[in-house]
Amino acid sequence: MHTPNETVIIIVNLLYIRRKLVSMAKDLHPDTIEAISYGNHGAPFDVLGAHANEDDKTVTINAFRPSAQKLILVDTSNKKPVEYEMQQVNKEGFFSVTIDDISLEKLSYHFVEYPYNSDKKVIEDPYRFDAMLTDYDLYLHAEGRNWEIYEKLGSHIREVDGVKGVNFAVWAPNAKRVSVIGDFNGWDGRMHPMRLHGETGVWELFIPNVDVGAKYKYEIKSHNQGYLGEKIDPYEFYAERRPATASIVFDIDGYEWNDAEWMEQRANSDPLKEPWSILEVHLGSWRRKKETNAWLTYRELADELVQYAVDMGYTHLELLPVAEYPFDGSWGYQVTGYYAPTSRFGNPHDFMYFVDKCHQAGIGVILDWVPAHFPKDGHALSYFDGTHLYSHADSRKGEHPDWGTYIFNYGRNEVRNFLIANALFWLAKYHIDGLRVDAVSSMVYLDFSREDGQWIPNEYGGNENLDAVEFIQQANVAIHEQFPGAVTIAEESTAWPMVSRPTYLGGLGFTFKWNMGWMHDTLDYMQKDPVYRKYDHNKLTFSMMYAFSENFVLSLSHDEVVHGKGSLIGKLPGDWWQKFAQLRLLFGYQYTHPGKKLNFMGSEMGQWSEWSEARALDWHLMDLPTHQQLQKWVKDLNHVYKNEPALYEQDFQNDGFRWIDANDSDNSIFSYMRFAEDSAEVIVVLLNFTPVPRQGYRIGVPEAGYYKELLNSDSAVYGGGNIGNMGGLNTTDTQSHGYQQSLTVNIPPFGIVILKYQAE
Repeated sequence: MHTPNETVIIIVNLLYIRRKLVSMAKDLHPDTIEAISYGNHGAPFDVLGAHANEDDKTVTINAFRPSAQKLILVDTSNKKPVEYEMQQVNKEGFFSVTIDDISLEKLSYHFVEYPYNSDKKVIEDPYRFDAMLTDYDLYLHAEGRNWEIYEKLGSHIREVDGVKGVNFAVWAPNAKRVSVIGDFNGWDGRMHPMRLHGETGVWELFIPNVDVGAKYKYEIKSHNQGYLGEKIDPYEFYAERRPATASIVFDIDGYEWNDAEWMEQRANSDPLKEPWSILEVHLGSWRRKKETNAWLTYRELADELVQYAVDMGYTHLELLPVAEYPFDGSWGYQVTGYYAPTSRFGNPHDFMYFVDKCHQAGIGVILDWVPAHFPKDGHALSYFDGTHLYSHADSRKGEHPDWGTYIFNYGRNEVRNFLIANALFWLAKYHIDGLRVDAVSSMVYLDFSREDGQWIPNEYGGNENLDAVEFIQQANVAIHEQFPGAVTIAEESTAWPMVSRPTYLGGLGFTFKWNMGWMHDTLDYMQKDPVYRKYDHNKLTFSMMYAFSENFVLSLSHDEVVHGKGSLIGKLPGDWWQKFAQLRLLFGYQYTHPGKKLNFMGSEMGQWSEWSEARALDWHLMDLPTHQQLQKWVKDLNHVYKNEPALYEQDFQNDGFRWIDANDSDNSIFSYMRFAEDSAEVIVVLLNFTPVPRQGYRIGVPEAGYYKELLNSDSAVYGGGNIGNMGGLNTTDTQSHGYQQSLTVNIPPFGIVILKYQAE
C-alpha cells in the first residue's frame, strides 16, 4: 500500500517516464529484420531510425545494437525527457519501439544502451539525421567537375542539431551494402550501414560522437556475388603507419599558416623567367637519427632539411611522393592514400608545418604526383567495390605489365574527378607550389611497354590514350587557373609534341618538362673514356637542336642512381681526382645550359654508394676535404646561378643562348654565351671535357672590355689545381669566331670557366 504522496509521485513519473513494450517491430517482415541483423540490407534508412506509421499518429523507432543487453529510447521532444524501453526483437540485437501521439517532424531522441560487459552509455542514432550531401554535390561528382569533392567525400567533422560527429561518404556504385567500420563499433559491418544516394553510387552516413583520431574503413558487400572487402577511404586525410592500414579521422583545417608573403609573391610570379635550382629529396633517407636509424619527422626536417637547402642556395625542394603508400621499396610511387601525407613522418599538420617553414625560408615545394597507376593492395583502390571501379577490367588497358599495377580509367567521370581534385587539393590545403607528374609517357600511350596484341587501339586506330590526354589537359588548365604561379612538370620520356605548351594550342599544358634526352646523352658522353669523347661530340651539341621546343628542366634524378646504375660520381671514368673534377664539370655544364635545374640528394656531395631508401645518405663523407670541396662548388654554383639573370631569364628563348664554338671536337671543348633580357648581360662559358689543360685558348666575344671570372671549377677551394685567369681577362682586338674582339682563356683539365662581361 502506497501513501498518497507516493502515489502522486508514481503517477507523475509514469506521465514522463513511460515504458511501452511491443512484441514485434511494427510492419517489418522478418526477412527485413534478418537482413539488417546479418549485414545484408542495402537501404538501412528504410528500416532503422524513426518511421511514421500509416495511422499517422504513431512513430516506430528501430535500432540495431548487438552489444546491448537492454536499450532505452529517450524522447527529448519536450522539456521533460520520456523513456521507453525498446523490445529486443531477436538475439542478434534488433530493437524496436512504437510511440503514440507524436509526429515524426517533432520527434527528437537518443538511446541509452546497457551493454553486456560495461557501463551504460548514451547513444545518438545515426539514422535520425538527414543526408548532408546535396543533389548539386552529387551532380557535379557524376559529371566529373566537383573540384572540391574532398570536402564532401571522405570523413569530415560535423555538428548537426548540436550533436558532434563525423560524416562519412564514399563512392561505390556496384556495392550492395557499404558500412563504416572502426574502433568505435568493434569493426562490425552490421553496425553502421550507409545510405545510398540513388544512381550516383555515393554512400553516406553521419555517425555521432566519433571524433578526430578514430580509425575506420569501409566494409563493402558487392552485387558481385561473394565479394566482401574492407577498404580504406580513398579520400582519407590521414592513415595508420604501415603495416597497419586503417584510415584515421583528421581535421586538416585546423592549421594556422604563416606564409602569406610567399603565397602572394608566387601568385604574381613568372616561373619561366625565374631561377629554379631543385633538390630532389626522399624524406625517409635524406638523413636519419644516428642512434636509432629512425626517420626524421616532418617537423625535424623543417629545421634540418630546410636550413640545408637555404645554405646550399637551392630554390626548391622536390619531394618523392608524400601521399600514403604501404611498401617502402616503392619510394612512394605506388600510392594507396592519395589525399593523405604519409604518417611515417607525422600527421597532416606536421607536414603543413614543413611546407610553411620552407616558404618562410624562401624555398618552394614540389611534390611528385602519381596519377598514372595504383597498386593492387587489397585494402585500397584495387577492385574497390567488387569491380575494377578505378581501373579498366580489360588488362590490355587496365594493367601495367612492367610494374604490376592498375591503370586509372581516365574516361570515367568520377575517376577523373578523384584525380583532378587531388591535384588541386595539395595546392589548396598544403600550399604546395607544384606537381611533378610521374610516368606521363605511360599515360598517353596505349601501347606503352606492350607488344602487338597486348593493347587496344583508340577509336581512330591510333596508340594515343585520348582519355588520358583529355584528363591531363583538364588537370593542367584547372591548376593554372586556380593557382597562378604554381607549376606542373611532366616526366615524359618520348617525343610527344607540345608537352609544355598551352592546351589552347593543342599542348598538354604543363609548365615544364624533364629533358630526358639531355640527361641520357650527357651521361652517356661523360661515361666514355675522354680519349673517345671527340667521336661523340654531337651528344652534347644535339641538345641545342631542340632546347627551345619545350620548357625543359635538366634533371639528374633519383632514377639515375638506382637499380644497379651506381652513383653519379661512380659513373665517371678516371682516378679519384679526375672523378671529382668531372663531376664539378658536369654540374657546371648543367647550370649554364638553358633550362631549369634538378639534382637528386647526395650527388652534390659526391656520394659513392648507390642510393637506397633504407638508409641515410653517407654524411660521414663530409669529413673528407674532397667531398666538402665538391659541396662548396655546388653551393657557389647555386648562388651565382640565382644572381645572374643571363643564366635563367631566357631559358626558353633562342635569344638567351649563342654558340661561340660548337665544333671543337678534337679538343672536346665547348664554348657558348648566355644572355639576359637586357642584352648587356653576357655570360661566357668554356668547358673542357679532357684531362689536358688548354692554355691561351682563343674565343671570339661580342663586346670589347673586361670579362670577370665568376667561377672556375679548378680553383683550389673546390679541389682543383688553380689553373685560371687571374680573376678575369681583357679582350684583344683580334678577330675570332666571327667577332672583332677575342679572349685568350686558360681552360683547366676537366674544367669549366664562367666569365661575365663587365659593362662600363
